[in-house]
Parts: sequence; C-alpha cells; structure tokens
Amino acid sequence: MASGGGSWKGYTVLTTAVVVTVLATTGVWNPFPQMWSWVNTSGPVAPGTRWQQTLGGTPQSVAIVGDAVVVEYRTSVEAYGLTAAVPLWKSDADWASIAGKGDDAVVVTGRLLTKGYQVLDPRTGAVRRSDAEAGAVWTYQDAIVDLSCSAGNDCRLTAWDPKAGSQLWSVDTGGIGFVLDAANPDLPDTRRLVSDDVDDDVAGPPALPGLLGLPHDGQIRVIDTANGKLVQTLRAARDQKVVVVGGRVLTVNGTPADGTCYYEVVATDPPGNAVVWRRDGLNLRTADNGSACEQEKDPAGGYNVVLGVDPYGREVLINGNDGRNLWYGDKDSDVVAVNDTYAVIRKDDTLRGYSFSKGKTVWTQTGRNKAGAALTPYAAIVVSKNRVTALAPASGVIRADVRTDAKVFAVGPEGLIAVSGRDMAYLPFS
Repeated sequence: MASGGGSWKGYTVLTTAVVVTVLATTGVWNPFPQMWSWVNTSGPVAPGTRWQQTLGGTPQSVAIVGDAVVVEYRTSVEAYGLTAAVPLWKSDADWASIAGKGDDAVVVTGRLLTKGYQVLDPRTGAVRRSDAEAGAVWTYQDAIVDLSCSAGNDCRLTAWDPKAGSQLWSVDTGGIGFVLDAANPDLPDTRRLVSDDVDDDVAGPPALPGLLGLPHDGQIRVIDTANGKLVQTLRAARDQKVVVVGGRVLTVNGTPADGTCYYEVVATDPPGNAVVWRRDGLNLRTADNGSACEQEKDPAGGYNVVLGVDPYGREVLINGNDGRNLWYGDKDSDVVAVNDTYAVIRKDDTLRGYSFSKGKTVWTQTGRNKAGAALTPYAAIVVSKNRVTALAPASGVIRADVRTDAKVFAVGPEGLIAVSGRDMAYLPFS
C-alpha cells in the first residue's frame, strides 16, 4: 500500500509539471514571470528611504553626480535620476569613474586592455569628449589626468578640465611602459582608511594634489601639477619606501637590527633634496610586522595627512607638508578614518570626530563597539552591526540613523545611497 501510494503521488506531481509546462509553452498561461517576481521580491533596504531600485547586477561602484546616480557594473554603466530612480541612460564599459565636482562633474568610462576613454554627461550619457590614445586615467575634482604611450619610452601625462574639456597642461614623462592602465591605477601616495561596510570610493574624487608620483621599474617620476613639469626622478633603495604626500617626497628608511626594524621618515621638497622635516622612530606601517623591513605598502592617511605610530605604540597624524602633529593619541586610541580636515578616532566603544583646524573633538558617538567609519565632504559615516549613522562632520548633528545591513556606496549633499545585494536605495538626510 505504501509503495503504491508513493507511486501515485509521484505520478500526480509529474502530471502537474507536464500540464504547467504545456500551458506555458503554448501561451495559454505563463506562470514564470509571477514566480520570478515572487522569488525576487526584497524587503526594504532601510527604513525612511525615498526610493528603492532593483539593479540588473551587482554594482562595482555607485556615485551621486548632481541629480543623477551613476552605477558601474563589471561590463556596463548606467544612470538613474536621484529624485525617483527613473532610468536615464546605459552604456557598455568595463570601468567608470567620476571627475569634477557638483554640477560640473562628468562620468569617465573605458574598456580594459583598450586604449582611450570617453567623457560622458551624467544626466544624458552624451559623449562630451573622447580620447583614443590614453592607457591610464586618473580622475579628480578639478582635472582628468591621462597617460598616453606611443611606445614604451615615449609617454605623456596630460591634464584636462573635466567640464570644458580643454587641456590644462601636458608633460613628457619618458618611459613609463604599460604597467599603468584603466581608471585610477595605484600611485605612491597614501591609502584611504575606510570601513569594510562602506565602499572605498564613497568620498568621491579628491582634489588634484600638488605633486604626482609615477612609478616605473623601481623609479618614481615626480610631476608638479601646478604647471605640468617633471621636477624629479628618483629611485628608492632596497631598505626604503618613497611616497608623495602633501606636496613633499617622503622617504621611509627601515633599518633591521636587534630583531626589529628601526624607522626614519625624511620629507624633501623637489626638485632638490633639501630636507623640510624629519622624524626618527616614526613607523608609517609600510612593512608587515617583522625584522626584514620589506616595505611594500603605502602609508594610510588623507591626501595631505599621514598616519604613523611612535616607538611607544601611540598613533599620530602628521601634516605631510610641514611635519606638524595634527593629533597625538594614547595607546588605546585608533584612527579609523581620516581626510585632510577631520579624523574619526575609536577608543573602547566610543568614536570621536576630531577637527584639525580646531584642534579638538567636535562630536562623540558612544555605545559603538567595533564600529567603523568613513569621511566624506557631506557626512561622517559611522557603521556598526546593522546600523548606519550619518553625521555632520563639523558638529556631529545626526543627518540619518537607520537600522540596516546594507553597504553605503555614495554620499551626496542631501542623502546617501545604500546597496544590499542587488537592491539600491536612496536615504535622504533629515
């Protein structure tokens, strides 16, 4: 009896499946759109969002550009209206980056392993300018900088006005080769400090620094961006790490001895080697723990600020231009986010926003054990388990505070974009 009952049930299921398939294939009834709609139905990304949009894939990056939201995927880029997530345009591209600021911002796109790029209008997707020669592009608030090489020993670095498309300057860099490509390849400067729950590019494009360092075959060519001149070419020794920060060339000397590594940081002003400031015993964390002193990492910091550790284990934030201490901590305090204006410092379950210009704490968040943070021009973002808080950087006034497990991808003047899986939502500030 049991065996017969099981066979009858299996027959019934099989018959039902056949009937559904026949009805679907003949067009009499198609259940699959409703089924997939039910499967893909998602809950709200966060309470209080103005809109929520299901994306066609997992985003690589998201940016608020004026009144548009630009989403970068692995092989395409598309834009939505900020007010109601109305689709604006879509384009094939392997990478996308934002240049300019506010209403003057543009979208720069290109293909991997292909020379050239396009500059697009963020609202319409129209091509404002195109280039067919550049292999690498860096995007800033006030410039688009590209590197073109007709041969391995014939390269030029050129800066362009993002909105007008006019050339600002161009300089012959000599041989750079083809090691730098696509959007914003790594340069010897500082690493951004950003929480894992916030996208690395949440702060948007930085201002063009006064000096750029172009690495090639162990050498660094230093470019003065004020007038587009090659001012220095240098090569780091085996026990050195060279970075360009705050308009200075910082050379980190690491000397192995007594089972540890002793550090010295020397800041010079190109084109000469005149020492502007020097620090003995300052560890910029350019090497992993150990006595080998193999410095393979850039120091953390802002664009003109560098984070170091003194011989007693106390973190210190230093102005890269003149070597001044901007903040000096104790052994229990850690810097979790920093830019050129503020730092977010964690001690136990408390986060503090510290203003460099005022030289003091300007806001405090308590009860945020293991919280991370990120700094943007419009808000300081504090993230802990299932909670995101946006605060005014200068005062700590709370602009948003929601329970969500979503990742913050972009912050604009009036709100932020959070993404959970393939669901993107806009949370306006109160």
